Amino acid sequence: MATEFYDGLETRDPAVREAELMRALPGLIAAAKETAPAYRALLAKVRPQDVTDRRALVELPVIHKSDLIEWQRRDPPFGGLTTLPVGSFARVFASPGPIYEPQGRRPDYFRMARALFAAGFRAGDLVHNTFSYHLTPAGAMLESAAEALGCTVIAAGVGQSELQVRTIADLRPGAYVGTPSFLKILLDKAAELGSDISCIKKAMVGAEAFPSVLRSEFRGRGIAAMQCYGTADIGLISYETTGPDGEVCEGMVLDEGVILEIVQPGTGEPVAPGEVGEVVVTTLTPEYPLIRFATGDLSALLTGPSPCGRTNHRIKGWLGRADQTAKIRGMFVHPVQVAEIIRRHKSIIRARIVIERPQAADVMNFLVEMGEPPETEAAIAESVQAVAKLRATVTRVPEGSLPNDGKIIEDRRPIG
Repeated sequence: MATEFYDGLETRDPAVREAELMRALPGLIAAAKETAPAYRALLAKVRPQDVTDRRALVELPVIHKSDLIEWQRRDPPFGGLTTLPVGSFARVFASPGPIYEPQGRRPDYFRMARALFAAGFRAGDLVHNTFSYHLTPAGAMLESAAEALGCTVIAAGVGQSELQVRTIADLRPGAYVGTPSFLKILLDKAAELGSDISCIKKAMVGAEAFPSVLRSEFRGRGIAAMQCYGTADIGLISYETTGPDGEVCEGMVLDEGVILEIVQPGTGEPVAPGEVGEVVVTTLTPEYPLIRFATGDLSALLTGPSPCGRTNHRIKGWLGRADQTAKIRGMFVHPVQVAEIIRRHKSIIRARIVIERPQAADVMNFLVEMGEPPETEAAIAESVQAVAKLRATVTRVPEGSLPNDGKIIEDRRPIG
């Protein structure tokens, strides 16, 4: 894979990068205070001109992703965090929670093109995009990135694996975008049907963990698959790169449009390099500035430069969740959604989501203790689908058998 760079920002002297990012902070904070009601209150005592380095940035309050649900209920649609009215945006998305996210009216608003370029996507490529186009933003995020590079996109979306295999066999795209588990589903379905989809040679995967065993399987099938890390609110946070030997480099390089901190969960205090902590990001997005936004994800900074030649910091990638919010098959599930499902079914005494990955795909189980008269598992499964936008296996367990530990989302998936 070519060791080219998307632009000159990627190879800046680290001191120059840091100075330019810090120089942008006062103007970003001043504009947010002036035009975004939530920041006017949240940063009332902050003098923007004083926030010129990371020491000053640490003094600002942390915004937790889980806070957005309540903020948006109080001040719809975006919780008072945007600097523009809703009519000035190109699209509005709805992620589970619900949390509503805007998309600005400019190319590659989510800055994902940088990650696709690092994965070898180039102008003229035909890209099969299997991320969802329904309410959630992933499909549009990657489509706009591919278009910014000059690629042509097959707007495949999720599901209908047999039809998707037929489409790939007919149109012969050279690149795939989507979750790694769905790429495996398509490859297995093609083998079952006797269809040739060997045209796919490169892939950008995300929205869920990418186990090394699956990466090796894709490599064995002739596909160079790389991953990126981002959120619907922030856009791109980091991405994988390759070195001069074509091998994937350790860790994920930070995007050039974010300021990242790794902090002690619950305190906002930075941890030492190499220590695991919560990912907190400040974006330089003028329409929707997120200042010290805690993603709820765990990661750690890697020391030393990447062999790929890019000079930005690297993180180890996704290492788990700092809170009980979990990402399942590309969708976030929040504790408040479990509470809503319980509210809809009076017979449920206690419930817990258990997430496992017995093979290459995530499995969600919804365990319930029920009183009398009990409701059917099918009725509860319908509520899970309606509230969380995910299918789950509902299992009734004996009353008193679920641990009384305050945990309602238990993630048993292995890391790595």
